[in-house]
Amino acid sequence: MDQNKKIIELKGISKSFDGEQILKSIDLDIHDKEFVTLLGPSGCGKTTTLRIIGGFVTPDAGDLLFLGKRINDVPPYKRKVNTVFQKYALFPHLDVFENVAFGLRLVKTPEKEIVRRVREMLALVNLSDFESRRVDLLSGGQQQRVAIARALVNQPKVLLLDEPLGALDLKLRKEMQYELKKIQQRMGITFIYVTHDQEEALTMSDTVVVMNGGLIHQIGTPQDIYNEPINAFTASFIGESNIVPGIMHRDCLVEFAGRDFVCVDGGFEKDEPVDVVVRPEDVDIVAASDEYLCGKVTSVTFKGVHYEMRVDCGGTTWRVHSTDFTPIGSLVGLRLTPEDIHIMHKSDASGVKNYGGAQP
Repeated sequence: MDQNKKIIELKGISKSFDGEQILKSIDLDIHDKEFVTLLGPSGCGKTTTLRIIGGFVTPDAGDLLFLGKRINDVPPYKRKVNTVFQKYALFPHLDVFENVAFGLRLVKTPEKEIVRRVREMLALVNLSDFESRRVDLLSGGQQQRVAIARALVNQPKVLLLDEPLGALDLKLRKEMQYELKKIQQRMGITFIYVTHDQEEALTMSDTVVVMNGGLIHQIGTPQDIYNEPINAFTASFIGESNIVPGIMHRDCLVEFAGRDFVCVDGGFEKDEPVDVVVRPEDVDIVAASDEYLCGKVTSVTFKGVHYEMRVDCGGTTWRVHSTDFTPIGSLVGLRLTPEDIHIMHKSDASGVKNYGGAQP
């Protein structure tokens, strides 16, 4: 199948529960063999979107298309879609082999075919030696692999994953991020993954869909989402950011923190109020001088790979990441190049404490 072919289309999908609108007429195209992550905070609508695709929730309005055909009313068991939930729902009275074989037995698959496909899936998830093991004796990561093998053995066109790594510890979660991506590439099918963890989204995805308040804020590659966020919410949710108010005087000239800066953005109205976004790793600490923003280092935290420092510049606290240590109390300059300064239109997140400049 053509990798550029749309496999799932959401057109004007809306959904409310108990009078509260969870999804607000969203549009989304998902392509064959694509790893798509729905990313956003709790309550943003990402899991509802996943459940609509899976057939567990019916939209109030809009159309859901699968390979061009409307499937709003098609029940889950008739969709070429399987789901892996955070709670794996394995059968404790069955061994690993029979857990994976369960769906094949339901549709009366011949025994020889069951054995072949189950063993193929167990090899894929590195559990070939665990066929006869009781699932309640497996680790969390092994149980998750069984759940994935069970979902894949029925050969779905699309695999839905609803925060499946949430119950794992940090080290295992990181390992499984790479394993899931390898499985998706080897199977050559579409994965739709739900998480609130931006690192998971950036690590695994071909495409990230940033959601909040029932709306899609931005769709793009991990690199696009991180380097070119379109509003303050996306910039703050994907990684850490300094977000301060500014005025775009003209193309490539913005004022913030009481001085003018050359930037690389344009297309704004003259003297338009804007949000200015600067990533902490893009700020260079230099000797204080009239040439730069200046401030005092108020805190230093060692993060392993870098130091995170807070620098108070006239009442605005800037977050700076650097591999060089600067002591608390130091008077420093903050050097920004035009490429480090990202300008965006004001959004609903503008000025909200969690999404503003670094807080003390």
